[in-house]
Amino acid sequence: MSEEKVVSLGAKKKQHTDDANNNQNNELVYCSFCGRPNTQVIKMIQGPGVNICSECVMIAVQYLILQDRMPSAEAQHILDAFWGKAR
Repeated sequence: MSEEKVVSLGAKKKQHTDDANNNQNNELVYCSFCGRPNTQVIKMIQGPGVNICSECVMIAVQYLILQDRMPSAEAQHILDAFWGKAR
């Protein structure tokens, strides 16, 4: 799995060079939802004109699960899969 803190979605992949990787890792990217920079979160996902941090994604996933009133065992299975905790 990649160790990059900022993951870009919806954009064309660029050929990676050492300079490009260093610039991306040093660039501050802010979550469009909570406003935290990528230096204060686990991961940041960049989309076209919007960014979301892993913590805001988790809040959204938990909200959607609770809103749909899924059984707790099923909800826990989804959350475990989301965070890569396969059983």
